[in-house]
Amino acid sequence: MAGNETPNPPTAPAPGGFVPPAIPSNSLPSPAPSSASAAAVSNLPHPRRTSLRPGSIKEDKVRNYVSDKMLHISRRYVKHFAIPHPDDEITGYKSMAELCKDVDDVINIIWLSGTPSLQIPYLLNIASEFTTWLEGFPPSPAATFALLRKLDHCFASLLFGYDIDTKETLPGFENGLRAGLSRTDMVRCKSVIERTRVLVVEVMAKEPADEDPDGDTGGQGIQTPKPDNDTEAEAESDRLPDMSDFDDGDDDDEDELLHMNVAQVYENTLVKLGEILGDGGGVTTMPMSVD
Repeated sequence: MAGNETPNPPTAPAPGGFVPPAIPSNSLPSPAPSSASAAAVSNLPHPRRTSLRPGSIKEDKVRNYVSDKMLHISRRYVKHFAIPHPDDEITGYKSMAELCKDVDDVINIIWLSGTPSLQIPYLLNIASEFTTWLEGFPPSPAATFALLRKLDHCFASLLFGYDIDTKETLPGFENGLRAGLSRTDMVRCKSVIERTRVLVVEVMAKEPADEDPDGDTGGQGIQTPKPDNDTEAEAESDRLPDMSDFDDGDDDDEDELLHMNVAQVYENTLVKLGEILGDGGGVTTMPMSVD
């Protein structure tokens, strides 16, 4: 009798939602394990198999968690401009990279929910707020472009109804695109994206945070002695390397990479929006002077 029994399928996770009771409300819950293919490309957690039921306890927990985290991020951003006080419970962000890390955690939880009714409004709000945050700090290209690529992946996937990298149907889209962005959402999304693309150019043209107005990065640099006479000058020129060997090749490569990253901001989303809204592709021309 026992030999004919089929093993029971794995039990579902115990109730408790995305924020287990043992974890304080201001800490980040651990996301579910992601598939190797999805994580390797988009750095997003694999969403749950089905969307959260509207009005359920789990949906409420996600809403409350994300709202609390966004309020915390907003407060830290405001504190960035205030004079620090020893009694402050909330400290201001010191860099755009620090802010991006907190926002990245929130995006992961939103994506993990697998619920378009949560993903669409919250991601649109984050994308809109990001244009404000971006202007408040010196440029941090690596963190900024990484977060914008993640948002691009989310929006483009929600427009297609499947993950643009793995081609897996997203939760909530099993019966088509009815759960996706409305036309109003698309128009708002396109407006935010175009504003972001222009703003990124302006912000990346600023001096990095670790450079002073004289261009000194904190080191002593190359100290070239001043010759006392022509003979010493000639001898010095023999000892010093030919400065023409130190061309701007590396700088050119960095500029080219920066230009490419700027051009690719929300690229996947804009192309799909262009197809749907009928404006010939969606990718707009913008100034590229990020020198």
